[in-house]
Formats: sequence, C-alpha cells, structure tokens
Amino acid sequence: MTTEDLPRIPVAAPSITAREGDLAREAALNAWGPGHYAYNARFEAMMAGHVGVAHAASLPHATSGLHLALAAAGIGPGDEVIGPDVTWIASMAPVSYVGATPVFVDILPDTWCLDPAAVEAAITPRTRAIIGVDLYGSMCDWTRLRDIADRHDLVLIEDAAEALGSTFQGRAAGAFGDMAVFSFHGSKTITTGEGGMIVTDDAALFARIQKLRDHGRPPGDRFFQNDEVAFKYKMSGVQAALGIAQMERLDDLIAQKRQIFQWYAERLAGLEGIALNAEPQSVRNSYWMVTVVPRNPEGPDKFAIQAALSEQAIDSRPFFSRLTTLQAYRGRTECARFLPGRPRGDLMARNGVNLPSGYNMTEALVDRVSGALTRILGL
Repeated sequence: MTTEDLPRIPVAAPSITAREGDLAREAALNAWGPGHYAYNARFEAMMAGHVGVAHAASLPHATSGLHLALAAAGIGPGDEVIGPDVTWIASMAPVSYVGATPVFVDILPDTWCLDPAAVEAAITPRTRAIIGVDLYGSMCDWTRLRDIADRHDLVLIEDAAEALGSTFQGRAAGAFGDMAVFSFHGSKTITTGEGGMIVTDDAALFARIQKLRDHGRPPGDRFFQNDEVAFKYKMSGVQAALGIAQMERLDDLIAQKRQIFQWYAERLAGLEGIALNAEPQSVRNSYWMVTVVPRNPEGPDKFAIQAALSEQAIDSRPFFSRLTTLQAYRGRTECARFLPGRPRGDLMARNGVNLPSGYNMTEALVDRVSGALTRILGL
C-alpha cells in the first residue's frame, strides 16, 4: 500500500456512544421551562464531585472561565498576572480582557509547567495573581505555587483545561487553585463540542462568578434589573447532557488515554534524544496529548516534523509557541522582562510535536505513527 492509499490519522478524535446521543436528544426535548437548568446542574455536580470542591459553573469554554476568575478576583488595570511563556494563548489572553498586564516566566524542562522559582522572582508590588497551566495533562508543582501565593497574598488560578483526570499528590486536577477551569472542546479528554467549567471551594468567589456570567443580575433576579455591566457565559442544556454522558465514562476514558501513551512509550523507548510527557512520582498524568520533544536544538523543528508526518498521512499539532514570540505580544517588553536570555521553554516550543492521541488510536496506528516518527528523526 502506498502513502496515498493510507487512511489519514487525525491528531484527535472523541469517544461518542449511543448514550451521548440519547441524553442529548432527551435534553433537546426537555431542557426548557422549569427544567431548563436540570442537565447543567447535574453536570456541574458531577464535576465538583470529581474535583472535590463545593462549587462548579458550566460555561461556553475555558477561556470564559479564566476571564470570570480574574474578574471575580477584582483584577484590572495596573495589576500584573504571572503565567507561563509557553502555553496556548487562551491561558493568558483573559489577563488583557480585564486590562491587567500579563507577565511571562519560564517553564520547567520536564513537566513543561510553570517554574515556581521563576514565578517568585517575577513578583512585584503590582502582582495580583498567578495562573498555572497543567499542560498536556501534566501537573504544576502546586505545593510550591500555593506556598508562593499564600506568602505574597496572591490569587492562584489553575488552568486545568488539558488535565481532567490527572492528579497531583492524590488530588484531582482543578483542586489546587482558588479557582480552576476545564475545557470540553472537541479535542479534549471529555467533550461537549465546545464548553468549559469553572470550579471553586470559595462561596464568595462562586457567588461573584454566578453574577458576572449572567450580565450582572443580582441573585434571584427575574425582572432583568442588572446592577452592573458583566458577561453572558453559559452552557446549553444539550451540551451539558453530552457532558453528563462523558463523565459517566471518565474512568474508562482516562484508562484509554493512558493506554495510548503506554503504547507510544514502549515503541519509542529505545530512541535517544527525545523526551515524552513526564509523570513524576507525585503525579498521575491523564496524557491528554502524547507529545514528543526532540532534544537536538539544531535538528528539524516542529513544523518540519509536522510536514514530514503529513506526507505519511499523519496529522499532528505543534507544541505551543512561546507567547512572547507571537505577533500578539511582540514588542510588549513589560510582559517579557523576567525571562532569561535563553529560556528553557525555547527547546520545547521549537521542537515539540503532539502526536495523534484520539480515542480512535489502536496499537497498529501507534505502530504506524511511531515508525514514521523514527524514520523522520533518523533515530
């Protein structure tokens, strides 16, 4: 069989069963009038229970959750928020939504998450919050970040968009920030098509979130008497029904993600000069996206690797770029002033590639991807 005859392998694919379809249909028929929020409330309770917190609110996407978290904490113009230089822009763009200044710091070379020492070195009198990102299913060192936040009286926000099902020291992703957010985009561990969730143990913050996500209406308002200008950030009942069905299978889905990673790890174990997703002793990684980082700074970059994989009918995604190298932040020296001359994140951002990690993956497909990658890298 020639390359042209091979079926293309997508980089991500959800796991959808008849249960999702049945529950979505049920919600489409019934989530109106007095029962309009029943499916959302059930989905929220499942998420709060999984994370181990008191409160959860369903949202249109994780980005809205980060916006709400910053707004609920009262962060605005003149404030600074520290976050990773290497992440998807949605993790830090909401800082600009509220008029604050994002401050980017370096990441750790193994977990690809925030370097706590770099965070502490970047704190100024204007610093109000830290956003830690659990990248690709990995986990931040939340013990150290919590200590830093408490000592400096900072708000700690956990972007767990990519880490549902991961744990740190036995606690679920999403349990570590004053507020945390999840994503249910079509590529994520569970999906509602689009969608997100914000969770917190803080009743006062949750009350503020609830008001801000509904156009600034006072609690219980039925007469549209808004007392401030706010946002419209809600999830539909049909989406929530999809989320319920996905959460019912969460343990099995996480097990499947971990199996896919194990297949890759076994096949790539003999290759020198690459790194895969880390799983330190204190972490159980849900491995949202199996990611490979060639360590040779002079070798092919991520775009060249992607192009070569594509020629083999294999889709992939680039490791996130350093935000300070994007046109969106170029020239904003105040955002980059605490980064070293050669950030450790350079290598990951230059070379890293997300391999096909969808629920469609089989051992045979992992064989095919691993073989192609080995030939491309010449290892």
